[in-house]
Amino acid sequence: MRKIKIFDTTLRDGEQSAGVNLNFTEKFEIAKQLERLNVDIIEAGFPAASKGDFSSVQQIANAIRNCSVTGLARSVYTDIDTAWEALKNGAEPRLHVFIATSPIHREYKLKMSKEEVLNTSVEMVKYAAKKFPIIQWSAEDATRTELPFLASIVEAVIQAGANVINIPDTVGYTTPKEYGEIFQYLKNNVPSIDKVSLSTHCHDDLGMAIANSLAAVENGATQVEGTINGIGERAGNAALEEFAVALYTRQDYYQAETRLKLKEISRSSNLVSRLTGMVVPANKAVVGRNAFAHESGIHQDGVLKEKTTYEIISPELVGYQENSLVLGKHSGRHAFKNRLEEIGLTVEESEISKLFAVFKDLADRKKEMTDDDLVAIVLEEKLSKEKKFFDLTQLQVQYGTNNVPTATVTLSGRNNEVIQEAATGSGSIEALYNTLEKCINEKVHLKDYRIQSVGAGRDALAQVFVKLEYAGTATSGRGLAQDVLEASARAYLNAINRVIYMNEKNPTVLQS
Repeated sequence: MRKIKIFDTTLRDGEQSAGVNLNFTEKFEIAKQLERLNVDIIEAGFPAASKGDFSSVQQIANAIRNCSVTGLARSVYTDIDTAWEALKNGAEPRLHVFIATSPIHREYKLKMSKEEVLNTSVEMVKYAAKKFPIIQWSAEDATRTELPFLASIVEAVIQAGANVINIPDTVGYTTPKEYGEIFQYLKNNVPSIDKVSLSTHCHDDLGMAIANSLAAVENGATQVEGTINGIGERAGNAALEEFAVALYTRQDYYQAETRLKLKEISRSSNLVSRLTGMVVPANKAVVGRNAFAHESGIHQDGVLKEKTTYEIISPELVGYQENSLVLGKHSGRHAFKNRLEEIGLTVEESEISKLFAVFKDLADRKKEMTDDDLVAIVLEEKLSKEKKFFDLTQLQVQYGTNNVPTATVTLSGRNNEVIQEAATGSGSIEALYNTLEKCINEKVHLKDYRIQSVGAGRDALAQVFVKLEYAGTATSGRGLAQDVLEASARAYLNAINRVIYMNEKNPTVLQS
């Protein structure tokens, strides 16, 4: 079996999804879960993009020990220097440096000739090789690049010191047959191609990211890049969970395998969905809630007689359990701590007592406590440590079918002042958000509002995601509570607090 490395870019390309805005606590939780999933490389961010990105990449690189951590850099000296400072203490520092190679990018974006692009690439790889033990070079928009030029620049950067050559389908333009032929062309026309690993990075604009990634593997790629749940720019990236399970299920055909712990897939998917606010479609392959559901009578009959009649992937393979109910209000602190460890949640000993108190309080009000509940309360407790400029103190909403919905809210303000306001709306949520806007005393534009339950049952926790624009900044927020209105208020304030925090830090953002 050929070994295929998994390069996860959830924290870089995935975070570029419209409306996704992860803070360090969230990024760190995802990075630790990716380490448990056993990916080979984590692309933790773009260190030169901002002070916040630099800090996140640096802290993740310092903490992750079982896989390599990399950062993105343009073909610019300062980007490479910044990336080295962020990554140099990692277990296996590596650089991901890119430049666009296609005619349309050369003419309109870079305004550079072929020779200038080639010379810049060689110069930057040589410079990076003085610092980094592993250099991955990417030809942005490679699939729309003239093949003779692509071959010549690939040979040049290999000679300059590149270890991994990435051939991205940046805009999701190519087809599996065409993509495979590009890899074959490079293998036949680049003299030094055997000295490097070939990588694939596919976007899903035409719905072919997974098919293209698999075609690349068939034609010599030994590294596949993608994201959990396929999140990313525009239509997203190749979904790593789909790729890994396809490779596992069809080992007979591809004769290749990854080192991923497939049982961690469901937990990874749920965590990324929860923290990004991007809900996994019910019919999504491998991780959608209907992926293992059978409604047709014919299908049900077949599955009852023999699962493999209609089920080529078992739910257990990717970590789904039929029953995750393990704890209740009579459970002790030891059982609680053990279960947190079993489901892979990283919790400091000093935090256990406080989390157990939160758990017991919730267990008194809920009939069933699931693993999803445990994950939710642990993440919520960690995120509650974020600096709060506005904090919810009290909330009351009056609603009746023949009455005007009215909300009254009390907040603790930026300087610990008490803020109390009331407002009406056409519905409970509008009344609530009108009131919160009055408390903040600045215009807020709500762009998106979504709610989902954590687990099942009428007493399930409610998780609310909002996307809004405040003080000229677009951001997102999340709130968790048993009451939908309380969760809605907390999500709104979480987004507002993030904007204030970002503006106070005032990071310098570089455009890529």
